[in-house]
Amino acid sequence: MFYYEKKARRKGFRFIVGIDEAGRGPLAGPVVAAAVLIGKSNFNEKIDDSKRLSPLRREKAFFEIMRTCLVSIGAAHNPEIDEINILNATKRAMERAVLGLGIKPDYLLIDGRISLNLPIRQQGIVKGDGKSLSIAAASIVAKVARDAMMLEFDGKYPKYMFARHKGYCTRQHVFLLREIGPCPIHRRSFEPIFKLIKGRNENPV
Repeated sequence: MFYYEKKARRKGFRFIVGIDEAGRGPLAGPVVAAAVLIGKSNFNEKIDDSKRLSPLRREKAFFEIMRTCLVSIGAAHNPEIDEINILNATKRAMERAVLGLGIKPDYLLIDGRISLNLPIRQQGIVKGDGKSLSIAAASIVAKVARDAMMLEFDGKYPKYMFARHKGYCTRQHVFLLREIGPCPIHRRSFEPIFKLIKGRNENPV
């Protein structure tokens, strides 16, 4: 999983940063991005696409990445998502993560067909979290960081059970939305929330 990093180094790039996000699909909460500059290539914990790791292994990998790598996290919350759409909000979260590193990277490896509005050489890689170690590390950081945010929101809005579904469109989540309506962290431009608000004669975003 180090092919893209080695290829970039052969071209003379030194500071190669992997970028990924978590939370594009949910009905609630932020989209969170992570930028990771790997400090070593040999990890004690398995580094892979976050979706392939159990919660326990993902958390262990998260702490090792945070301890050994240069990491920055960026987010875009639901008002921004509703205002500029989820794709642009995702790009904004990624750009914030890169800018928060404290150094200017030479090269960006980005999960998916995404280009960022940054004056840095970059490459989008489809399913990059399974092909690049840097992107895989970023996917783990983004996922764990977003889950932690949703646990905080669960304490603030316990009726929605965010700790269970993390804001995703599960049957339970949709049922609760229909029963009690959306809360302040719901994405009002997303279906079924937009239709729900419209059906209740509220003002949709």
